[in-house]
Amino acid sequence: MSRSLTRREFLKAASAGIVGSALLGSTACSSPASPQRASANQRVTLNLWYWNRSIDDKILAQVDQQFPNVHLVPQKIGGDFKAKLLVSLAGHAYVPDITGINADISTYFPDKDQFYNLYDFGAHKVQREYLKWKWDEGVTPGGYMIGYPMDTGPTALFYRYDLLEKAGLPSDPDEVARAMPTWEAYFEAGRKFQAAMPHVHWLDDITTVFTQIMAQSPKQYMDKEGRFIGDGEHVKRAWDLSVRAHQMDLSGNVAGFTTDWNAAMDNGSIATFVGAVWMKLILEQAAPDTKGKWHVCRAPGGAGNNGGSFLAVTKYSKHPKEAFEVIRWVQSPPHQLQAYVEIDLYPSAPSVYSSPKMNHPEAFYGGQNTNLVFSTSARNVRPGYFGPGYDIINPIYGQYLTNVETQGANPEAAWHATLDEIKRQLSHQGMYKK
Repeated sequence: MSRSLTRREFLKAASAGIVGSALLGSTACSSPASPQRASANQRVTLNLWYWNRSIDDKILAQVDQQFPNVHLVPQKIGGDFKAKLLVSLAGHAYVPDITGINADISTYFPDKDQFYNLYDFGAHKVQREYLKWKWDEGVTPGGYMIGYPMDTGPTALFYRYDLLEKAGLPSDPDEVARAMPTWEAYFEAGRKFQAAMPHVHWLDDITTVFTQIMAQSPKQYMDKEGRFIGDGEHVKRAWDLSVRAHQMDLSGNVAGFTTDWNAAMDNGSIATFVGAVWMKLILEQAAPDTKGKWHVCRAPGGAGNNGGSFLAVTKYSKHPKEAFEVIRWVQSPPHQLQAYVEIDLYPSAPSVYSSPKMNHPEAFYGGQNTNLVFSTSARNVRPGYFGPGYDIINPIYGQYLTNVETQGANPEAAWHATLDEIKRQLSHQGMYKK
């Protein structure tokens, strides 16, 4: 294969304690399997690895009935899913037939030979049923399709419309979107808001700003030739805008996925944030006391995507054709719609966006039909290429931006330190190319 998983990657995953019995139950192989076509009377067993709430369990429970020649064994893998998958691939043992892959699918591209090319099983026949940018994310620059589209993460501006009204700012979703088309305009609105509401911060933290600006960018940190481009103007702009939010004192300095963030949302000390559609449920659970006080609208800077998943068939499966047929059925547009209704997975199949099941007033969001915003965002995402070094590169920007926000680090010095650290780590992995 083009690049085997390194000993460093294997040991890093293994150090998390992901060995032995944690992997039992999957297909035990010492090498990639030779494809076999099941006979008419033969029932094949397919093992599926997925994480909690990545697939609707009710759909998986119907697979055996839909495919009489298939026995699907779904295994919900807890903890560090990717590390466990890397262990099984590196060890050539207990590798599932089908596996979920998160939004960082491009990090698997150097190891594409560990997966079947789904185009070989006719994936192109259903390509038009899915968002083009989402489909393309699962395909290597050379045209090898690793991942079948699952959910997506279109973004929007979440805001407390009651607080904006008190501050004398527009509060209707269309009016807010028109007033804040750019990040610069969004920050200026924040300055006016905080002048009127000095005890409320405009946004949560500056790493969120950076993340969401990059989520709108068709250029990321690596190009398709594997060169590092994270020192380019498009990333520097995201950095500078994030720093500007800090310098304007717009940030409440509360990181996402923390109890502090939950409290800030519930007690009204943060007025707005840009987030993906999956933040809806997180917000509702974090801030129940604010029910009915939120709206969403087009994000400043335009459409973006943050998150979403894929399904892949590993080369260790003896029955890849049957595995692909299962994947296609499980992720068909009607089942993506069902998964949205049941567990809030936003579809990558745009034909279902007009369904009444996706379009209705939502009490937490003041009776707004938020799908009109998120579906528009999903349709207008500009496709980007993330590259195999994404998981190494992206956290470093966040780390040094946090130093700017919380430790008073000099922004320009922190920028150069960020680039130095990225280049050092990429070089250590043999991935730095300028």
